[in-house]
Amino acid sequence: MASEDDFHHSSNSTYRTASSSLRTDQEALLEKLLDRPPPGLQRPEDRFHGAYIIFFSLGIGGLLPWNFFITAKEYWIFKLRNCSSPALGEEPAGSDILNYFESYLTVASTVSSVLCLMANFLLVNRVPIRVRVLASLTVMLAIFLVMTALVKVDTSSWSYGFFAVTIICMAILSGTSTIFNSSVFGMTGSFPMRNSQALISGGAMGGTISAVALLVDLAASSDVTDSTLAFFLTADVFLGLCVGLYLLLPRLEYARFYLRPVWPAPVFSGEEQPSQDSPSAPLAALRSRDSSIPPLRPILKKTAGLGFCVVYLFFITSLVFPAVSTNIESLDKGSGSPWTTRFFVPLTTFLLYNFADLCGRQVTAWIQVPGPRSKMLPGLVLLRTCLLPLFMFCNYQPRVHLHTVLFRSDLYPVLFTSLLGLSNGYLSTLALMYGPKIVPRELAEATGVVMSFYLCLGLVLGSACSTLLVHLI
Repeated sequence: MASEDDFHHSSNSTYRTASSSLRTDQEALLEKLLDRPPPGLQRPEDRFHGAYIIFFSLGIGGLLPWNFFITAKEYWIFKLRNCSSPALGEEPAGSDILNYFESYLTVASTVSSVLCLMANFLLVNRVPIRVRVLASLTVMLAIFLVMTALVKVDTSSWSYGFFAVTIICMAILSGTSTIFNSSVFGMTGSFPMRNSQALISGGAMGGTISAVALLVDLAASSDVTDSTLAFFLTADVFLGLCVGLYLLLPRLEYARFYLRPVWPAPVFSGEEQPSQDSPSAPLAALRSRDSSIPPLRPILKKTAGLGFCVVYLFFITSLVFPAVSTNIESLDKGSGSPWTTRFFVPLTTFLLYNFADLCGRQVTAWIQVPGPRSKMLPGLVLLRTCLLPLFMFCNYQPRVHLHTVLFRSDLYPVLFTSLLGLSNGYLSTLALMYGPKIVPRELAEATGVVMSFYLCLGLVLGSACSTLLVHLI
């Protein structure tokens, strides 16, 4: 099996429409102008796995604040009920916004994520990645500092104002988190695939940490504001750590080697290829640096197959998790045991899924099969459709149309959730890693943003259709 670096080099030197001799001349000119080391120069090693650890930590930091934000469900209920319990028979103040709070959060985060993904693609060649990453981290940290400061503030006299502040903060946090994640993921496209895998696995670790925090909160905390304060302070510290780690990355020799500047690649149509003798041919690569917007069409063409895999993977996952899986109850719920009531969903849904997803993503560090051109990859992605009826015929409650429960054991939802997480983690990581590797290196960052858009599209479609699936049950 070829090494990661060999794969990276071969796949990033493939897709040019110019003739072989013209391509050789252009690459020779770029080699000289960019002062690249000769091909025989040994690539530096990632000493002590420093870059891997940094990308893994950045993956955690990119999603941990978001996960903590949505995990603190009891805190939002507490705040939006005016921090007090209503009298018997009375409707709690602010119940209209409380009942639809999660829907408002979903709309705010989805709209801002899509808009910021589009903006990030347009800014790839206009705003340096260092500026985009540090600016997004700074804004995320500022938002969480504001929310941390409001945890112990009595907002009972301005619950609607607090609701508005929360929705605005969520929209900003979601948008800046999207810019951060897509920018860093695009940057890893210039590195060997193990670094992309580290970033993606770090995101799954963020979900696992938040699921563990939820269990600890349920088991030990008596004051919802205390646990939420701990959540938000942890996010503040980790975001500050991410700023330091990102600033440290360019100091590593290994990272500097792969962060060498590359100008945008020239894109020629079949009729527009300059002749080998044309005086403008050697300068075609130089002119391309004036392009401020990456070419979208060749990126979409090259990543169409992988894009379908990413969209369908997250479509199926978000159909089931969390809309269906969180409503599967233990068949022994009547026993009154906390493991079959209070802890059943947090354990069998949130913690188990996130841990299985993390394991699936981590396996790709050693096994990368099937390849980006294999027909087996979309085949395995389509095979996950079988998970839908498996979850539907577990003990989902309440049931209106499908009254039959085929899987009458608590082991079945545990098994199915494990399969859902493992397959999502493994297959999505492969597709996302391959995307920036099948385009020229100078388009890798823009391709990373496009792959992030595929992911977001799958989540949006799945979340929208999950309501229909729930009504069918």
